[in-house]
Parts: sequence; structure tokens; C-alpha cells
Amino acid sequence: MQLAIFPLDRLNISALNMRHGKRAPDLSDILPSVRARGVLVPLLVRPNGSPESFEIVAGRRRYFAAKSLADERGKADPLPCAIMEAGEDADALEASLIENVARLDPDEVSQWETFSRLIREGRTVPEIAGTFGITELQVKRILALGELLPKIREAYRRDEIDTETARYLTMASKAQQKDWLALFADPGQYAPRGYQLKQWLFGGQSISTKVALFAIEDYPGLIVSDLFGKESYFADADLFWQKQNEAIAAKRDACLEHGWSEVIVLEPGQQFHSWDHEKTPKQKGGKVFIAVSYRGGRVSPRAGYRARRLAAPARMARAQRRRPRNRRGPNSPDRCRTMSICTVMPPCAWACSTIRAQHFA
Repeated sequence: MQLAIFPLDRLNISALNMRHGKRAPDLSDILPSVRARGVLVPLLVRPNGSPESFEIVAGRRRYFAAKSLADERGKADPLPCAIMEAGEDADALEASLIENVARLDPDEVSQWETFSRLIREGRTVPEIAGTFGITELQVKRILALGELLPKIREAYRRDEIDTETARYLTMASKAQQKDWLALFADPGQYAPRGYQLKQWLFGGQSISTKVALFAIEDYPGLIVSDLFGKESYFADADLFWQKQNEAIAAKRDACLEHGWSEVIVLEPGQQFHSWDHEKTPKQKGGKVFIAVSYRGGRVSPRAGYRARRLAAPARMARAQRRRPRNRRGPNSPDRCRTMSICTVMPPCAWACSTIRAQHFA
């Protein structure tokens, strides 16, 4: 038996499945659980002749529940699968998996207690994941609940705290958790939850390590990991901006060394509006604009632009060069007097300077 994680587009219902070909199953009893915690019980699959796809022998309802959830959220999470091998007894394999997962308590706090006990007994994260048929990341996420104060864990067990709030609290220091718990226990105070809690923890700036222009190894401060969102954040925003500004200055100098006439670093929070600029190559006076997001710390360089008010005279000069030359003839502008008595007809009418001036106006 081999456990693996596969995206939905690599799975299909096997003809061996007893409900293959029937209409979509009723998911009302399992969809709330899948929506809250995802698919925990692995699907039983086997290769269907292609190394990139597998067919589902058991787990059809879990598969349809995952597809329904993907339609709701606009994205699909991969599914845990147990791959059958030649000679395996499928009934015994699925019975073994169900028996293992059945020992896993339904709420996350109870799962944390179980996993923590296994860790103390010497089991590793990969071993726990293999035992219960879940991914190593799922095990790490559950173990992260150990970072919570006991009173917060108990409130989470009693559903007094939602899942998103509990997960953000795993990133908080013990002092921050105590401050939040004091707000939570006081009916007259407001304890931030969800995304507001995330902003509260980071002083209004939750800056991801993905936006750093500098090497993460050069950051001397604390980095907080979010196991649930697969993100890492800078704990000290001031220290981040010190390193980020140094990196922006280095990028500006590098652009100047590469021949750009000017590099303009916009004020933090000031947006670069493309409709106020037009693409202009370096050789014709194009500049580099660097926009900096104050809240998220993201840096967005835009190379090869010039303000439209500066580009207008150049456009007019090009238009002048493209205008056709006068076609002199018997009725050329030199022989015309006024438009009121002009008898010139096309194509000679183009030779009239008045007509050309109106055309280019």
C-alpha cells in the first residue's frame, strides 16, 4: 500500500466502483464535514493505464464532495489516496484504512492530544501521517494547536472560537495570546477575530516573506510561520522596512548602471497608473518607476515608461515627419487664391494647404 496526494483532475471513477455510471450521490451528510476539515479518509485508487491518472475504486462520495467544494471556492484541494498494487485485497485494504482513521477523534483539539501523545512516545510526523492516512502537513497543522494557551484550546473545543481565529492565534506569542484572552473574557471589550486578528497581531501590517527583495537569511528579526496558510511573516515591520528600503536603493542603482535615464521611486502607497504613461524604450528616454505597497510591502518595478504629457511633443514631431509632401501641379497651393473661388477637384484637392490643415487638425 502506498499513500499519495493527487489533484482532482488526475482522478476519475473506476468502472469497478459499484455506483459507477449512476447520478451524483447525496452529499448532505458529509459535505459539512468536508467543507470544515477537508477529506481526511483516503480514497482507494489504482492506475488506469496512464502514469498521470488514477481511477477511484472506493471513495466516490468523497470525490464528489471535493468537487462540489471546489466549485464553491473556485479552487480544488488535492485528495489523499491509497494506491492499490497487484495482488492486494481491496476489501482488506479499505477496512484497514477505515479502522485507522476511525481511531482519530473528530475535533482538532482531540486530534492534537492524540498526536502529541504519539510524539511523546517517539513517533515521527511521517509515521503519524502514514498511520492515519493523512498528509504530513495536516499533522503539523494539528500539532500547531499546541502553541495555544490551554484556555484558548478549550474555548476552541467548545466552538466558542472559530477555526480561522484559532489558527491565527497559533502565530501569536504567549504574551499576545494573554492579551487577546483578556479581551475575549471581558464582555465589555472587543476581541478581534479572523482577518482582523491577523492585522492585530502584526500591528496592522502582516508582511509576507514572499515580498522581500532581500535574502531572508539577511533578516535578523523573528519570522512567524503560518502552517495553515503555508505563509511566513516578518514579526518586526520596522526592521523589515529597513532591509526592504536598502534593497530598493540597490535596485535603483542597478537600473541606472544598466543605462536607464532615470529611476523614480514612488512614495509608499502611491500607485503607478499605466493610463498616465506610455511605453517608451530606454533609448528614447524611457524611465523606471518603482511602486511600493505600504500595507503589504510588495515592490512593483515598471520599466520603460514615460509620462504622457512628456511624450506628446515627440508624437507631434513624428506626425509632422509622416505627413505627405506637397504634390505640385497646375492647381498647386502656389496658384490658389481663396477657398471661396477654388475649383480644384480630387485628387488635386489634396494639394491645397487649407484642406490639409483641416485634415490634421
